[in-house]
Amino acid sequence: MHDHYPSRQQPEARFLPRLDPVVFGDCPAAPPNNRPPIDRALVSKFETEGFLILEDLFRAAEVRLLQDGARKLLADPGALAPETLVTEPGADEIRSIFAIHRQSALMERLAADSRLAGLAHYLLGGDVYIHQSRLNYKPGFRGREFYWHSDFETWHVEDGMPRMRALSMSVLLAENRAANGPLMLIPGSHRRFLSCVGTTPENHYRMSLRKQEYGVPDEDSLAELAHRHGITVATGKPGTVVVFDCNIMHGSAGNISPFPRSNAFFVYNSVDNRLQAPFGPEKPRPPFVAERHDQTPVEPVTGQLTAG
Repeated sequence: MHDHYPSRQQPEARFLPRLDPVVFGDCPAAPPNNRPPIDRALVSKFETEGFLILEDLFRAAEVRLLQDGARKLLADPGALAPETLVTEPGADEIRSIFAIHRQSALMERLAADSRLAGLAHYLLGGDVYIHQSRLNYKPGFRGREFYWHSDFETWHVEDGMPRMRALSMSVLLAENRAANGPLMLIPGSHRRFLSCVGTTPENHYRMSLRKQEYGVPDEDSLAELAHRHGITVATGKPGTVVVFDCNIMHGSAGNISPFPRSNAFFVYNSVDNRLQAPFGPEKPRPPFVAERHDQTPVEPVTGQLTAG
């Protein structure tokens, strides 16, 4: 397959034009009567800035249910598939639990909730499947940073995602404050593709899920993006949902405050954008990181989240 977004192949980073739409909902290939589930102004904002911060999508009881579910998963790691547990660099504290929609009925239901999956269905112009899911934890005082990156760059090079037709949704399960390492985004950075340098080692994912060293943007390009577009800090109360394009530049600082934060994280990919062979390493990352076997479309489910 032709590589439309080459990266980690040249000695210098390059900005390349984005060849794909940001919003596919009104494209000719989208299903008929594919109406947006949010206000048109928000759709335009997502297209322009590459992200949305949506509050009050979930009721207080639903948020408490999700918080309890996340605590139970963290409290009993022995019940989870060992390969899905990622710890902090140089420590045994859990940083992420991957494939949560396969290990928790509640998280599977959340991933299919129409408030999330229905929006992904519209923005991506048709059926979607879960490319990746995880719970992210950033404990107080010791939570480490997630360095600046474009998800698509990694998904393209290491997973074989051919085009920019995917997005992420982060459901905040604790208050995200300016002080506890919240997500930071560079609005508008999704409109160009920034290639990275350095050949990717085999099985790089074993280290990159803890600390990414390849697929990391160069500082000069990051400075150009930040000076041109600014940086937005995605703060919000529990239950807030941050929706962001696959190619937006984002990251988060370490948490040296006493306030822990956590979120449930789902990546939706179009069924028309299924993974191919990686464009970098010969061996693809395992399915718990990048689903390439079960690409069953998510059927959006309406109604309130319940314990049953």
